[in-house]
Amino acid sequence: MNIAIDLGSDRTRVFIENKGKVLDEASVITYDVDTNEIFAVGDEAYSMIGKTPVGVRAAHPLDGGVIARSDLVEEMVAILLGEVCTVKIVNPRVVTAIPCELTEVEKRAAVNAVSSYGARKVYLIETPKAAALGCGIDISSPHGVFIADIGSGTADIAVLSLGGISVSKSVRRAGSAMDEEIVKYIRKKYNLVIGTNMAESCKKAIGCVLPPEEQEVFRVKGRDAVSGLPRYVDVTSDEIMGAIGEIADDIVIAVRDVLEKTPPELISDIYTDGIILTGGLAKLKGLAKKISLATKLRVRVHKYAADCVIMGCGKAINYIDYADKELENGISPLLTAY
Repeated sequence: MNIAIDLGSDRTRVFIENKGKVLDEASVITYDVDTNEIFAVGDEAYSMIGKTPVGVRAAHPLDGGVIARSDLVEEMVAILLGEVCTVKIVNPRVVTAIPCELTEVEKRAAVNAVSSYGARKVYLIETPKAAALGCGIDISSPHGVFIADIGSGTADIAVLSLGGISVSKSVRRAGSAMDEEIVKYIRKKYNLVIGTNMAESCKKAIGCVLPPEEQEVFRVKGRDAVSGLPRYVDVTSDEIMGAIGEIADDIVIAVRDVLEKTPPELISDIYTDGIILTGGLAKLKGLAKKISLATKLRVRVHKYAADCVIMGCGKAINYIDYADKELENGISPLLTAY
């Protein structure tokens, strides 16, 4: 039995061979800061953010697409896999997605995290490759494919050809950073303290990166920074656009940088096919249009953008037996096994 895991900064997804996607939970763990006793993981832990008593903390153990607390990630992975695997899978082989431009230390941390479940071997695959496979693209052909996977922790942008990455760039400020900017903006302008969960809800409801045709309003609730009493304010789409605009600009600049470094032969393919956006943040209002205006290319968002990476990891399981071999029509998308 083989398993695929997408360890995202915001969501953790699991794919089991012959079963499909079996898990999609928040990458959050609640624990006792003194004893490290685990209280909850996943969506249950997410609902506790900002509501825990003294001595208990609800945290995202992954930050910017990389592992910040390896011990907590190992616990989280083991518990989540235990929930979906009714029968203990003995020494499974695991495929897991990682952002581009990781250091060897960061790769090793990812391997150790998923090995905690007793994996026999761990195979890494870069997020853009997995996203392309999840979109149903044949990445082994000598045809240039431009894909941008924009998630919570990172925006991974790459041009693929012959099963490999020709040019890539990773931006380690994406959805989660936008939530933090909204928190700062509300605090600075309205003297209102809100949590990241409220900021995320606001971003999903009215967040945009281009002026909207119709102004939308969202009510954010929090604590008055001066009086300490509960209070709410109504914020508009334009305000949120101003708060998250800089991060969106960084993503657009990264897309242009990758295009500028792409070989001319591959550029002609991209000019014909356009750019594909995947990841949870891909559906942010106006983002696809903003990238299209900046690049003069057609940009489309995949229908199941958030699931492209985990479905691609699931398809990559088929390459496990050929991970270190050269295939007839290209090379295996998997990196060296650990």
